[in-house]
Amino acid sequence: MIPFRTVANLFMFCVLTGGFVMGEDAQIKTGNKIAFLGDSITQGGAGHPGGYVQLVGSGLAAAGIKIEIIGAGISGHKSNQMLERLDRDVISQKPTWMTLSCGVNDVWHGAKGVPLEAYQKNITEIVDKAQAAGIQVMILTSTMIHEDARNDTNQKLAPYNDFLRRLAADKKCLLADLNADMQAAIKPATEGGQQVKLQLTSDGVHMGPLGDRLMAHGILKAFGLSEEQLKQANDAWLESRTAKIQSHQSLTLREYARLSALAQGQGQTVAELVNEAFGKSIEELLKKTP
Repeated sequence: MIPFRTVANLFMFCVLTGGFVMGEDAQIKTGNKIAFLGDSITQGGAGHPGGYVQLVGSGLAAAGIKIEIIGAGISGHKSNQMLERLDRDVISQKPTWMTLSCGVNDVWHGAKGVPLEAYQKNITEIVDKAQAAGIQVMILTSTMIHEDARNDTNQKLAPYNDFLRRLAADKKCLLADLNADMQAAIKPATEGGQQVKLQLTSDGVHMGPLGDRLMAHGILKAFGLSEEQLKQANDAWLESRTAKIQSHQSLTLREYARLSALAQGQGQTVAELVNEAFGKSIEELLKKTP
């Protein structure tokens, strides 16, 4: 069985690995506006309190930093489409910051995606135009396409993310390496050849509660929040009732993480575990009926 501590702290491992310098002044300030440019992961991340976009806002608020959110995610969009709407959805809103999450659909859509060379051109133009408009940019590496780093799609995604890392350095953008964060988060559960069901996503691509927290944590880390500020954000997230397992049932993240650990130990997803328990409860109720 995967220890509860492993799953509960999926989005906190970066703090423990020393991947960044702690205690530096955060580059995000009260009163800043952040535009989140992306695809369905970002659209979903802005669409409910437990989504990563909203968690960035609530995490910053818990750390004493009040910001304004501009949601600019559209389902299915690739780099060419984000470039086409950049002026309308981001630059015209005059944000202080823009986070750029792009690459999953460029690769995942296969023949209908965007080849690496065209992707590089599109992303470079997005960053150049945003910076020319006075917007500070944070680049997010693309999250995994199914929770298996060895699959063909993730192997194809790797050079896209390598390019994003180089571009962030060249253009002096902040970088939230979320792909590396995801790979490191699932590694303890997959070592030893163990079959592991979805931990961070709901379907292999779109974020579940723990994936949203991991993304938000990676962004706050990239903004340079201190260890104490990250803890304040994490404590707020753990106690917020934003994790959904049924349309009518909300849990705290702490509760969801406990269910996730139990599900993984039984080779199930949280949805499978809950549906099984729900079915047993119905059976017990029916036994009591005339």
